[in-house]
Amino acid sequence: MKAGQRRRHLQLLARPWLLPIMALTAVILSGAIGYRITEGWDWGDCLWMVLITISTIGYGEVEPLSQAGRLVTVLIIAGGLLVVQLTIQRVLGLSESGYFRQLREIRFRRLLRRMHDHVILCGYGRIGKEIGEQLLLENVQVLVVEMDPKRQRAAQERGLRVLQADATLDETLLEAGLDRCRSLVAALPSNAANLYVILSARGLRKSCRLIARADSDEAASKLELAGASVVVSPYVAGGRVMAATALRPIAVDFMDLLAGTDCEIEEFRLSRDPLLMSHLSHRSLAELALDRRSGAMLLAIRENNTLTANPSGSMTLAPGQMLVVMGSQDQLTAFRTILGDALDTVETMGGATHLNEPASG
Repeated sequence: MKAGQRRRHLQLLARPWLLPIMALTAVILSGAIGYRITEGWDWGDCLWMVLITISTIGYGEVEPLSQAGRLVTVLIIAGGLLVVQLTIQRVLGLSESGYFRQLREIRFRRLLRRMHDHVILCGYGRIGKEIGEQLLLENVQVLVVEMDPKRQRAAQERGLRVLQADATLDETLLEAGLDRCRSLVAALPSNAANLYVILSARGLRKSCRLIARADSDEAASKLELAGASVVVSPYVAGGRVMAATALRPIAVDFMDLLAGTDCEIEEFRLSRDPLLMSHLSHRSLAELALDRRSGAMLLAIRENNTLTANPSGSMTLAPGQMLVVMGSQDQLTAFRTILGDALDTVETMGGATHLNEPASG
């Protein structure tokens, strides 16, 4: 945080309490001076007498008080009561002025600055709500960016963090931690709004994985041109699932069953360094026997934007390829061990039912 912003926050926190603190300090100092003059005590005894009088502890007098000393005590008690009344009034006024709401906002923004490897979900409508539920099941940190108060409350009731702001603005995406997030999902109800979000996000961070919702093929093509890594049409995806259920019900049931198991799908990106790839390069899958040695299943290999599903045993590995592998955690760990130094990055989706293309740009 910038020094100026931190100073403004400190001023916001301290300003309402300055008057009560100054009033209390004035009562303490005035009382101590009064005892010093009337009783002739040392400063330690004077302050002690003032403090036990204001706090109503009632330890008793340091020494018997003169008439003037008792008058000082009465004035101290009256001053203490005034300070208490002033403090109560100030607290009630703070509640009405939104002070505590501002405190929550400051704490929330501090939390935002500490978030990393999270998913930014722009929009919490019907599609956004389902996306949020799935991400919660995966124990992924989610930050919802939403303007509508009802949708904000719905997201907060599900335990999601919500940033009330316009997702199409650059400053909103930066505040949401675009530079630290794992991906951004544009699930706003408007194609135009999603296009603005993707354009802004791609301009701010070239390497970010951006997923966008589209309601038509025309909108999907524009979102891809704007820089979306993946464009999903809920209507097209829903139609395909329903058609697949009608034609291949057993296969669909299997994918649903897979989603409820401990199986995970991981994307292993191989290093582009030929030296690190020396023990794997130009060796066939049959020769490497990755499936048999690890127990995991190699589902597909992506190279140069071409995805080869169910690769044959004659296919060879090369630097920069993306291996899509399914298995249990132990099996995937074994697969990762076999790759060794040749492994560049890993992206996991537990119980996945769809293969997502990796981020472009």
